[in-house]
Amino acid sequence: MSTPILVINNGSSSLKFSVLDPKSEMVLSSGLAERIGTDQGLLKLVDLEHVKHEEKLAHADHRTALLRVIEILSKKGPFDCRAIGHRVVHGGEYFREPVLITDSVLQKIEELAALAPLHNPAHALGIRVATELFPGKSQVAVFDTAFHQTLPPYAFHYAIPYEQYEKNRIRRYGFHGTSHHYVTLEAARRLGKPYGKTQFISAHLGNGCSATAVKNGQSVDTTMGLTPLEGLVMGTRSGDVDPSLLLFLQELQGLRLVEIIDMLTKKSGLLGVSGVSHDMRSVIAAADAGNARAKLAIDLFCHRLARAILGLASSLTSIDAVIFTGGIGENSAFVRSKVLGLLAILHPEIDAKLNDQNGKNSNGRITTTDSGLLCLVIPTNEELMIARETDRLVP
Repeated sequence: MSTPILVINNGSSSLKFSVLDPKSEMVLSSGLAERIGTDQGLLKLVDLEHVKHEEKLAHADHRTALLRVIEILSKKGPFDCRAIGHRVVHGGEYFREPVLITDSVLQKIEELAALAPLHNPAHALGIRVATELFPGKSQVAVFDTAFHQTLPPYAFHYAIPYEQYEKNRIRRYGFHGTSHHYVTLEAARRLGKPYGKTQFISAHLGNGCSATAVKNGQSVDTTMGLTPLEGLVMGTRSGDVDPSLLLFLQELQGLRLVEIIDMLTKKSGLLGVSGVSHDMRSVIAAADAGNARAKLAIDLFCHRLARAILGLASSLTSIDAVIFTGGIGENSAFVRSKVLGLLAILHPEIDAKLNDQNGKNSNGRITTTDSGLLCLVIPTNEELMIARETDRLVP
């Protein structure tokens, strides 16, 4: 077995990690420390011997959490890794691809915090902690936004005064790039087509949702924008709204701008419309029990997604497949069926049995063999994609 790659996804109050063998691409260990910094801190992981661990980490910081992970992984001997790969949400226009982390790269990640205030500072902290605990090890940053740096100008510009772009780089960046890249690569492999000669629409549907048109291996349009708030209806995010809504709420209810953004980010989407939950499973259960608002939330979610898929199709000349991924995309046969029912113009013919099986017994396919539109379910694997990029960049 080759020396593994450690993949870290550091959040503001969480630390997710995976240990992967870069050659076999096997996951050797993985885990999550959540609610970091609170008295409810918790660490869950599967160690290198595939033994499950769960313990409290009350008032632990990120350094303490990662140090505890290393201690557990070292119980049969000192844990070692070849390199460390980090998920970084925002790379602005500076990073078009994954990069080896240097002092200047870290500085730039911190400077981009204004574009991702909840994410980039946490990622920078994760890099600093890893540098302290693994001195001398190479580290790689893989940016959510990098895959979308191939968007043409007409797809990433907003129709606002151009000087706002020139001075402040206000534009559409797109997110979930690592996921969209992974599933479209995997779709090309399954179809036996060269990646550079394929055209896909990828729908990443989880608590956060986005869809992307990928033409000849490059992102050419996507639903998220300057921030992950734009685009589709999500678990707690509103997605697209009329920008004047902010002023309207400010004048009508006296809300401050920060309060309105908090509402659109944390109290809207499936949760806000249904009044039940941000989790699609709970919303579907409530709708089945007769909850009208839950049914509305589902209808709204599916309508917006179908509309986005048709809009993204305008950036393609053909569609090799529509790909569903993420927690909802991979597991909700009901949502997939409803969305495809709204795409009649593309002539998808769903195979109910394959769809109910989430495509597991058909190489991901959930449509019939003579369907006018091929639809696939492909589980995303952002950690593996980060490990691949880290392995590629580290000698």
